[in-house]
Amino acid sequence: MAHTTILLREDVDALGGRGEIVKVRAGFARNFLLPQGLATLATKGNVKQIEQERAALLKKAAEERSTAEAQKDQMSTIALAFERKAGEGGTLFGSVTSMDITQALQDKGYEIDRRKIVLREPIKETGEYTVNVKLHREVTLQVPVTVTAEGGEVEQKGGAKSRKAAKAQSEEAQAEAAGAETSGEPDAVTAEEA
Repeated sequence: MAHTTILLREDVDALGGRGEIVKVRAGFARNFLLPQGLATLATKGNVKQIEQERAALLKKAAEERSTAEAQKDQMSTIALAFERKAGEGGTLFGSVTSMDITQALQDKGYEIDRRKIVLREPIKETGEYTVNVKLHREVTLQVPVTVTAEGGEVEQKGGAKSRKAAKAQSEEAQAEAAGAETSGEPDAVTAEEA
C-alpha cells in the first residue's frame, strides 16, 4: 500500500485542518485531494511556503470562526416545517433530504451548502427532528425540523407503536373492568380467561 505525504490547504473532515502534514493513500491524494485543491504534495518548498502563510491562515481561520459564530447567533431562532404526503402510520411517501432543508433555508434568506447539513439518512416519518448544520469545523447549529402529513397534525416517531400500546392499555382496562364485575363470584371464569 503506497502512501503519500501531503500538506492540507483546506480543512478536510476526518483527515485534518488547514496547514497540517498528513499521510494518506496515494490514490486518495492523486484522485481527490490534489485535483480538488484541498492539498499539495509536502515538498520542502511547499512546507516553507505554508509556514510563511501560517500567520495569515490563522487570522483567516479566526475570521471564519467569528463569522460562523455570528451566523449561528443570527440563525438560532430558525425552525423549519415540511408538509408531505404520508400514509396511515406516519410514513412519508418520499422523504425530507438535505437538499430540501437547504432549499428551505435559502427561502428564508440563508445560503448554506447542502454538504454542511448533517443528516445521516433522509427523514422518512412524520415527527419532530433536530438537524445539525455545520457552519464551521468548530461551530454547529441545531435546527428544529417538523414534518407533518398534508392536511394533518404531527405524529411522533414510532406513532404506530404508541397506537398499539394505547390499544393494549384499553384492552387491559376492559379486562380489569370485566374482572371487577365478576369479583363477587370467585369461581367464575370469563370468556377472555378461558
